[in-house]
Amino acid sequence: MTEHGRMGAGQGAALLVGAVLGPGMLVLPQLAAAAAGPASVLAWAGLLALSVPVALTFAALGVRHPGGGGVASFAGLAFGPRAAAVVGWWFYGAVPVGTVAGALVGGRYVEASLGVDGALAGVLILAAAFAANAAGLRTSGRLQLVSVALLVALLAVAVVTAAPRADLDHFTPFAPYGLAGVAGAAGVLMFAFVGWEAASHLSAEFAPGQRGLTRATIITLVVVGVLYLGVSVTSVGVLGADMPGVPLNALLETGLGGVARPVTGVLAVLLTFGAVNTYLAGAARLGVALARDRAMPAWLAGGRGPYRSLGALAVLTVPVVVWAVDLDLLMRATSACLAAVTAAGVAAAVRVLPAGRPRVTALVATGMSMVALACCGAFLAVPAVLAVVALGVLKAARRAVLPAHDGAPSGGCHE
Repeated sequence: MTEHGRMGAGQGAALLVGAVLGPGMLVLPQLAAAAAGPASVLAWAGLLALSVPVALTFAALGVRHPGGGGVASFAGLAFGPRAAAVVGWWFYGAVPVGTVAGALVGGRYVEASLGVDGALAGVLILAAAFAANAAGLRTSGRLQLVSVALLVALLAVAVVTAAPRADLDHFTPFAPYGLAGVAGAAGVLMFAFVGWEAASHLSAEFAPGQRGLTRATIITLVVVGVLYLGVSVTSVGVLGADMPGVPLNALLETGLGGVARPVTGVLAVLLTFGAVNTYLAGAARLGVALARDRAMPAWLAGGRGPYRSLGALAVLTVPVVVWAVDLDLLMRATSACLAAVTAAGVAAAVRVLPAGRPRVTALVATGMSMVALACCGAFLAVPAVLAVVALGVLKAARRAVLPAHDGAPSGGCHE
């Protein structure tokens, strides 16, 4: 990292790639193909098209509001504290589900590569991440960059080595489940297309002006686009729509042979642990911030550090682990929440950004985000329930505060 305000476009792009690209890529090609068949590549392409205005919108927000505090802050700025509370709950509520999904991804690869029970391996990854956060051990920025570099290398090697074995017959029939299947694939793939709001946090690290952040965003769009299209097309072309649940493992074995299996298993554990650890750390601190704003129970903000919030996340995670019978369902529920966060962010940008190209881009991003959000289907019930809970908690907190001030002049006390 360079000194404050002097980050280069390459470093910024590395951080943005890390925010968008996660271990979900280890299983999403299979989940998308199961929903849409070979036509899943259309869902990948459509969400990449969505990423362009969304990424540029968050970059524009970052330029005009450096260190803006995240999507909840932008939603509050545009629509008020209720919107900020709802967006905060969407992210906080997605973490117990999403981290279990991420841990199970690692467990699935451990089972395929090393023969260890996948569910047990996933629980151990999750427990290790909670323990690390409780001990104050967070993934460093440098280690995160190394993890992202490993994932990019794995995906690139898998595509390059396996692509020559592709068979065009695997693309027929192309759309066995029609447009509904493509929409279903887009719903689960949203898991891989969130994280662009990280651009709004990086702006203060660049030299004044928007050129550095914009360049970093464009570089990230190119890298992510090439990787996603390469992996999606190669997975279907080489493995067919009925691919195994560990597609990256299968691609690497096709290109490199059995030697790739144990290496992939170990790297999958490192990647998923790093991602789960980072999300838990961020969500624990978000819980404290929401509690201070009376959008969550006040006791979460008590004590030293975010340990109460982390404990609440652990409690919420237990039933998810017990009931986690389908990785696809977990990823779809998480995707619905995170897609709602993205939609709220770009909708806020329509009100926050000045008239002209930035606002037009935000309008396009909002329209496309709403279409993508609709692809989540019945899973939109998850963010809907969280919104009701958030507003209920906020209302109860305000009722508890108001009586204490009724009839009391400012700065005074009453008996």
